[in-house]
Amino acid sequence: MTDTVEPGSEAYEKYHEAGDVLAQVLDEAAERVEVGAKQIDVAAFAEERIRELGGRPAFPVNISVDEEASHASPHADDDTEFGEEMVCLDVGVHVDGYIADAARTVDLSGNPELKEAAEEALDAGLDVVEAGAHTGEVGAEVADVVTAYGYQPIVNLSGHGLERWDAHTDPSVPNRGTDRGTVLEAGDVLAIEPFATTGSGKVTEGSKTEIYSLVDDRSVRNRQARQVLDTVREEYRDLPFAQRWLDAPRAEMAVRRLETAGVLRSYPVLKEADGELVSQAEHTIIVTEDGYEATTEP
Repeated sequence: MTDTVEPGSEAYEKYHEAGDVLAQVLDEAAERVEVGAKQIDVAAFAEERIRELGGRPAFPVNISVDEEASHASPHADDDTEFGEEMVCLDVGVHVDGYIADAARTVDLSGNPELKEAAEEALDAGLDVVEAGAHTGEVGAEVADVVTAYGYQPIVNLSGHGLERWDAHTDPSVPNRGTDRGTVLEAGDVLAIEPFATTGSGKVTEGSKTEIYSLVDDRSVRNRQARQVLDTVREEYRDLPFAQRWLDAPRAEMAVRRLETAGVLRSYPVLKEADGELVSQAEHTIIVTEDGYEATTEP
């Protein structure tokens, strides 16, 4: 379940600190997304800038292009350049484990209304957030805006709660109306995250994977795998990390061993099922009695 924080508490202050860093980094990274720029350069810039400003990446920078919706992050030797594409930047920052999560779409494809649909859906969902509101109400507002634009919300992706050292926890905040869900309480920490698509509104797993997390902290015999596991424990704990972050001999093989052993979980790239364009907008908020505070707004 999501953290519940009191104004003035250490957790409250650090959630806001993480959000301040993220707001600045997301602005600066988005300015670097242009035709001909390299994806790896934008990701590396954002992750290093987070550290310069006093935070740490809460997960690898996601750079999702066109039909990609989530979990896309460049490999270390990836020289892919941005083309005339729909680009979603999803960035996470933590300060002592307290997490901010936000996303923005940069349209290089000439489809501005798809970008606007996600942004306006986020605003509409946030408008109904307050203590006592139901997560299904938030989803209904999101879906109404997206469908009014003539697009579909992605229904098997959702917003989520945030806890210390956990970037994706309950409650789920759907992108459609539903009677099932959770009543929000003051102090809940949530990431509200609409996706809009020109497709049918579902994602499936692709074949590429760059992101992993620790799920079972058991001992392993292989020396290279132990070295990687020690790094993950010390540096990332349960938070997602990129394979390109690992500075160890045969890191790729070690990660594969750890995944096969059930020690690491992989996060394959999620793609729109019809291969259609996807846009995304996201803020992290703290629910209040009569609304919310967005930690990730400038």
